[in-house]
Amino acid sequence: PEGVRPYAYADDALPIGQGQTISQPYIVATICSLLALDGSERAEAILPIVEQMAGPLDAEFVLLRVVEPISPAEAMASAGVVTPDTFALREMDAKRYLVGVESRLSKKGLRVRKETAFGPPAEEILAAAKATGADLIAMATHGRSGLGRILFGSVAETVLRASPVPVLMIRMTAESDAAPEPSA
Repeated sequence: PEGVRPYAYADDALPIGQGQTISQPYIVATICSLLALDGSERAEAILPIVEQMAGPLDAEFVLLRVVEPISPAEAMASAGVVTPDTFALREMDAKRYLVGVESRLSKKGLRVRKETAFGPPAEEILAAAKATGADLIAMATHGRSGLGRILFGSVAETVLRASPVPVLMIRMTAESDAAPEPSA
């Protein structure tokens, strides 16, 4: 039925470590995580984290890319020349981007599907979480503060405050982009 999450039941012993087991029935839930991506490398910083989460869980990942409406500032910057092709090109770019991410994650054995939405990002992320039955929203923030946050708003903050499900969020800043990788 619609809205019912799939579950797997098992009557075997559930290992709990050091040779011990629990011999009672248990339920393993299928987890659905919505990954909000904006096409930037910073946004993709969430991917290694959710890949690690997928290991012990039977997780499905919904990749979401929101295509924003053309803002008045963008229209003015283009001398007021905004054609229907502008939006179509944005949509094509979003879909092409998601195909690439889906391919990379699928090759790692993850269950992935992709969704494209159109509108204000925070609203569309929240709507997609509800529509897909997501148990978690995962995203990276751009780490704006001060004037940048006032001018551009904070999609992450809006999602965090309004989400009906847990939100896994990492903050990416220009400093973290420039930080060297730790050596092994």
